[in-house]
Amino acid sequence: MVIPDIKNTKTLTVEQVKTAEGEAILSRLTPSMEVILLDEHGREFRSMEFADYLQKKMGSGRDLTLVIGGPYGFSPAVYSRADGKISLSQMTFSHQMIRIMAIEQIYRAMTILRNEPYHHE
Repeated sequence: MVIPDIKNTKTLTVEQVKTAEGEAILSRLTPSMEVILLDEHGREFRSMEFADYLQKKMGSGRDLTLVIGGPYGFSPAVYSRADGKISLSQMTFSHQMIRIMAIEQIYRAMTILRNEPYHHE
């Protein structure tokens, strides 16, 4: 799911934007979700490690939910709700770019788990 951008952000402080985005994110989460934030301070993986990580998470019985934050990151309330954090890079990217990168990494992990020839190591 995609949460619409917060409107009228020019009149809001960074903290107000993060709070509003956080409320929108939290309103869409359920208790059955295992929430993993895509965060620059999260754990980094090599592709094979990420495939193993996803396999373990998928076997947990909970709905794995990856969350991408807005331009200022996450509110404290979202960090409190999170079950973990992963990083796709130490560099900063727009949330639109991270969406594409996350999809590609999930696809790569699935091909690794299925022993398909997409990933080369």
